[in-house]
Amino acid sequence: MSRTDSNGMNAEVVAVCTSTGGVPKHPVDWAEVRADGLVGDGHDHEKHRRPHRAVCIQDVELLEELRAEGFAVAPGVIGENLTVRGLHVQKAAPGDRLQFDGGPLLELSEPRKPCYVLDKIDARLQAAVAGRCGYLARVIEPGRLYAGQQISLTRAAGGVHT
Repeated sequence: MSRTDSNGMNAEVVAVCTSTGGVPKHPVDWAEVRADGLVGDGHDHEKHRRPHRAVCIQDVELLEELRAEGFAVAPGVIGENLTVRGLHVQKAAPGDRLQFDGGPLLELSEPRKPCYVLDKIDARLQAAVAGRCGYLARVIEPGRLYAGQQISLTRAAGGVHT
């Protein structure tokens, strides 16, 4: 794997979000992440309870775009666990790894597809985020996640990035 720095930008966690189940998720000061996801974070659907879908990551830049498009969104509202800045997660590829300062290591597994539960936030939202809904990740090394935490990106060898 080769080391990169997110296209020369500093990548960091903007918010760590959890809920007892479903959306919206709400920012918390910090959370422990384990193989099955963030401690205290619930899932409403069985398909979300799989190790390769343990954590959902979304760029804050998308939320800013959505607000400019007229959607009332903030970190956690569309269901992500981690809202990040400067990572450009939509340009990532399966196998890319995210090392969080102080411990946790996540590996991106698949792009997230928008779910019908977004309809309860805004009937237009599911269509608006199609193709730009973040990434799902598995936990390689557990640890603590918190807002302001720096992130290093390591690209998967041979990965295709846009």
